Amino acid sequence: MATDLSKIRNIGIIAHIDAGKTTVTERMLFASGTKHRAGEVDRGTTTTDDDAEEAERGITIYSACVAFPWKVASNPGMPVKQVEVNLIDTPGHVDFTAEVERSLRVLDGAVIVFSAREGVEAQSETVWRQADKYHVPRIAFINKLDREGANFDTLVEEIRDRLGANPVALQIPMGLGPAHVANPFRGVIDLIRMKALTFPEGKEGRKIIEEEIPAEFAVDAALWRDDLLEKLYNYSNELMELALSGEPIPEPLIHKVVRDATVQQQIQPILCGSALHGIGVQPLLDGVAAYLPSPLDKPPVEGRDPTQKSHGKSKKAKEGEPDLPPIKRKPDPKEPFCGLVFKILPYKTGDLSWVRVYSGTLEGNSRVLNPGKNAKENVAQLWRIHASKKDEQLESATAGDIVGVIGLRDSVTGDTLCDTREPILLESIEFPQTVISMAIEPESTADKKKLSETLDMLRKQDPTFTASENEETGQTLIGGMGELHLEVIQHRLQRDFKLNVKVHNPRVSYRETIRTAAEAEGECRRLINGVQHTGVVRVKVEPAPNAAEIVVRAVPDHGLPGEYLAVVMEELENAAQGGGAFGFPLMWLKVTLLGGDVHETESSEIAFRTAANLAFDAAVREAGTVLLEPIMKLEISTPDEHVGDLVSDLQQRRAIINHTQSRGHLTVLHAEAPLEKLFGYSSAMRSLSQGRASCSMTPSTYAAAPDEVLKRFL
Repeated sequence: MATDLSKIRNIGIIAHIDAGKTTVTERMLFASGTKHRAGEVDRGTTTTDDDAEEAERGITIYSACVAFPWKVASNPGMPVKQVEVNLIDTPGHVDFTAEVERSLRVLDGAVIVFSAREGVEAQSETVWRQADKYHVPRIAFINKLDREGANFDTLVEEIRDRLGANPVALQIPMGLGPAHVANPFRGVIDLIRMKALTFPEGKEGRKIIEEEIPAEFAVDAALWRDDLLEKLYNYSNELMELALSGEPIPEPLIHKVVRDATVQQQIQPILCGSALHGIGVQPLLDGVAAYLPSPLDKPPVEGRDPTQKSHGKSKKAKEGEPDLPPIKRKPDPKEPFCGLVFKILPYKTGDLSWVRVYSGTLEGNSRVLNPGKNAKENVAQLWRIHASKKDEQLESATAGDIVGVIGLRDSVTGDTLCDTREPILLESIEFPQTVISMAIEPESTADKKKLSETLDMLRKQDPTFTASENEETGQTLIGGMGELHLEVIQHRLQRDFKLNVKVHNPRVSYRETIRTAAEAEGECRRLINGVQHTGVVRVKVEPAPNAAEIVVRAVPDHGLPGEYLAVVMEELENAAQGGGAFGFPLMWLKVTLLGGDVHETESSEIAFRTAANLAFDAAVREAGTVLLEPIMKLEISTPDEHVGDLVSDLQQRRAIINHTQSRGHLTVLHAEAPLEKLFGYSSAMRSLSQGRASCSMTPSTYAAAPDEVLKRFL
């Protein structure tokens, strides 16, 4: 499987739902010759949407991986002639955003797809932020330019303004809209070569015709070309000097500057077309080959030595010592092996774990180390992945590869695998917390054990799915990212695992925080088995509304010896992760250890653990707790005539409308509303708009719940 690393492109297709990601993937497979006929989303015949639920709903739910070769087709002057593409098609629905998260964690580059009609949408912002988080260079593809209401210029501005991006158009469309309008979309203009590209065979063929730019588009093309070069001057002195001297700028130099700036995430090249009608897909693949990074273009992956113990999140060997230097692994087959598990699929013959190989060589029938769990794992088989299935068994995989592994028992999503003799622990993958839960139970007691085992398996496969038993009621509660997420889980239980289950109404995942700062002291003086245990701990709690997580720290002059400090900090962290006055998890909290008193003969770990808990509980009671409810950000696109009805309905749901935006004959409402009031909203919205409105919801923040909600828990 050894391939020249400079020829590998590990990319993802990311976008808002219905922007056309899966259609773009299908056209890429067809254009490369991997498929003889492109599938269609509406007919459920696409390669990457191979799950029954995906085919039925016409949306992507699970990320899928395909591999194919690509030879540059539309531009013979490009510096790269042929590449091997490993492509992951990701979902666009917010409920399945974890699939995007784990994919971007292991990918080198991305193509983000925008609909020219709908523009930058809510989930477009989410996936863009995710790509920023993992420092993923990207190309933007403006799709659906053949749709009524398509607007290329406005969308480029939206990408700049709403996403804080630096879009640089390498192509512009010839015309806009469907065939029946006066100036329909019929091809693209390449601003680097200043040529017009048309696709006469449409979705049935792969032919590209290159010709001179028609006179009606010549002025616009010249203006966009000047804009392109002006932006590139910032990244190349050579380019600027040629321009100032009036000399012609060679095409290879433009490609080099675009590539370098893209890899450094300084710009995002803009390409355009209509994937459904086969326009612009080959130039997009040429752009993937020419501008997105290979594994060699990425910096060496960094990890830490798992044999060195660290204290808390500072990753220090001992309190007071400097941070340990990271371990680096270059993308080289000769380096020690390391890789990351980023997805797990269940199989009857054993789970199929998707692994990105960062360095070294992974061989079948070998042993590797999971340093996070300090456990050795068997790599029984290696497989090439096609969609979500095993395609071809492999003997080995090298740096830059994405492969399926069978034989792992203890490893889960986010775990590192490495050479047993050269351990390294890579950064894991962080997933958002669940926002909704519901009770589930089998219809017969005979299925209870099977349900428990199945939920455990689904939890291993999907990190944003939770399943736990309520100790008070004995009910099994499942949690997820939204109604659709839990609905898909329910259907899987019934369809794939033949489990008849009853589900109850969804429940909101409330949180708690404290009202004000408070200090308290916890004192333990207990006689246990004839031995006196004594310890005193003083703590302070205070709100931290801008904190991403709970912060626990100690003041420098706390006065506790190291052995007692460690147990007190551990106990405070555990207490902070527990529930508040209403039993919901705490958040936005800062806990400070102020100090403690040690008795010469009677102090013990037990005493200080007890004192820490007493101090924390007393401080939280003194501070007072606030019940928080999850707030969702809504973006509703509706014909103008239905705006009034939708606004009225939103106000009844305690929504706040932040602003409205006009897009042609459509109005876009940007609002925020509590999740509790949004159950079943999609159906209500369709009813109010005669099925013509669309909506996306993304988690926004938490806010204090009103008295009407609070009364339920008093």
